[in-house]
Amino acid sequence: MKLPRILFGAASSGSGKTLLTCGILQALRERGLRVSSFKCGPDYIDPMFHTQVLGAHSRNLDTFFTGENLTRYLLAENSREADIAVMEGVMGYYDGIGGTTSGASSYDLARVTQTPVVLIVNGRGMSLSLAALVKGFVDFRPNSGIRGVIFNQVSPNIYEELKSIVEKECGVKVLGYVPNLKDYVIESRHLGLVTPEEVEGLQEKLAGLAKILERSLDFDELIAMAKQAPELEEEEPTLPRLEESVRIGVARDAAFCFYYEDNLELLRKMGAELVEFSPLRDSALPESLDGLIFGGGYPELFARRLEENETLRRQIREALEAGIPCVAECGGFLYLQKELEDMKTFSHEMVGFLPGKGYHTGRLSRFGYVELTARCETVFGPAGTALKGHEFHYFDSTDCGNAFLAKKPVRENTWDCVHGSENLAAGFPHFYYYSNPEAAFHFLERGVAYAHRRDHS
Repeated sequence: MKLPRILFGAASSGSGKTLLTCGILQALRERGLRVSSFKCGPDYIDPMFHTQVLGAHSRNLDTFFTGENLTRYLLAENSREADIAVMEGVMGYYDGIGGTTSGASSYDLARVTQTPVVLIVNGRGMSLSLAALVKGFVDFRPNSGIRGVIFNQVSPNIYEELKSIVEKECGVKVLGYVPNLKDYVIESRHLGLVTPEEVEGLQEKLAGLAKILERSLDFDELIAMAKQAPELEEEEPTLPRLEESVRIGVARDAAFCFYYEDNLELLRKMGAELVEFSPLRDSALPESLDGLIFGGGYPELFARRLEENETLRRQIREALEAGIPCVAECGGFLYLQKELEDMKTFSHEMVGFLPGKGYHTGRLSRFGYVELTARCETVFGPAGTALKGHEFHYFDSTDCGNAFLAKKPVRENTWDCVHGSENLAAGFPHFYYYSNPEAAFHFLERGVAYAHRRDHS
């Protein structure tokens, strides 16, 4: 597959990757290009901002979750109609698993997909040192993939001189600069950026940002660089498929908004019909559901409204007690417990199907990749079923479950997590289904079995 593509990396977090990526996506769209976009790593929120720009779901690409061949396939599969694919990196360009390896880093994704890289460098407080920083990144690995540089927060008065020095000393093309953008800052909260719906005048901001970038960046050179990417070698995986469809209810609103889009698309490819509902707004579940998914998000910010929707909470609890298959992750897991504290530590009643109380710890409780192995039968399959996932939460629970053993890659410390049964997997980890498609298929098969029991009862 011939796919022009570019990856925006950075020296560190906080270099402006997300804001600039969104502005570049907007500018490319305004040039009439069909654009696909991706976030390197397991982040949920950055793709939501990409989606606001493109009007189509952005995706994640993560070599820890999917290895090399499957990562290339997902890039190709989600770019079939695109003129150009844009990838936003994660953290510092070489920062990977365990903090001491480059596995699953932006560099690793660029290597696996053979994508040209533009390094975004925050130049605030630097001048000639920018050249030293860029040269260090370019030379750190002989195949760094870095072909261009963009200077962020650099004065136009010194830009031309810095451009000449960096191109001479580092052997890469400088594609432009971005001045200080005080009017375009996006605030953050305890899980990172706020969601796009909460940013006042986002579309106007993005349109204004795109105009600024059109003046200060060399888009013709950027597009030409993307076209230098070699053909993308891909191999489509063989996936199981149901003989009959199942209806899976997906909780989706401001409280439950963290989903890997490829997880949902994988379920559809296997034969599932996905039906969205809102625990904040809806008074009843959709009819004839054969399974439930509760993603992560911000239930703590909406705890009172979730508590007040008592009719739906009761209906969910009764469905779970009747054995409907269910996957609940992080915020979704907290919602199924007895109680949940809000950000002011006031407790609110939740669904009450699971024991335990969710509470705010005031710090990041767990963060990073996990390898998960089932200790007993769960909705994902028998004991021994393995999946990969990610955790990132400031909340904890008085009862996290013990159906899975979680292990940190590289560092290898372990702990118990997740409530599980033949119809349930509910805990803090966010599962990535493509890490074990058979496990996701088992969940759907449990939905078929539930549908047969329901229809014959």
